[in-house]
Amino acid sequence: MRSLTVYDPPMCCSTGVCGPSVDPALPRLAADLAWLSDQGVQVTRHNFSQNPGAFAENTLVRSALQEQGNECLPLFVVDGKIVSSGTYPSRDQLAAFVGLAETGRKVTLDSPEVKELVAIGASIAANCLACFKFHHDKAVQLGLTADDITRAINMALAVKKTAGEHVMKLADSTLNPAPKVTEPSSCGGGEPATGGACCG
Repeated sequence: MRSLTVYDPPMCCSTGVCGPSVDPALPRLAADLAWLSDQGVQVTRHNFSQNPGAFAENTLVRSALQEQGNECLPLFVVDGKIVSSGTYPSRDQLAAFVGLAETGRKVTLDSPEVKELVAIGASIAANCLACFKFHHDKAVQLGLTADDITRAINMALAVKKTAGEHVMKLADSTLNPAPKVTEPSSCGGGEPATGGACCG
């Protein structure tokens, strides 16, 4: 089994498809990596913000960062060899990296198909029923498969879940700050023992 490991630059979440301004390459990459996994490729993805240890542990990645800085990210490593750096490859390029035949599917980032998949994800994130129905129907008219649409929905749900968990953690830490632990000034209210050590 071929293995592909992606070392992403610092991002807000594991896929980078959340926040006010999403790089359009990231939703496409998530779908392409899922496709590779379906083809039997072992896919692993590391985010510098969330898992810096993975970057330090890999000699190739650590050397690239020392020589080029974060400009070398994202890095794509196949079976222990860097095959791409500094940009997100297309699906056909990824397929070639791992020895798969070209997919023959040519979809540009500004294509109607990609726009509808992004809109479906946004509809899920916004809980907009009318929006989802409209963009789902349009995606079907464009020839997108149920599998394509399901991937967009699952990605949106994953991002939404992660964002919700982070908000709840922030709310919890804000409303219930950890109690401060202070050392007692004396032993049971009396004078400290000789030498400054409490209770003997």
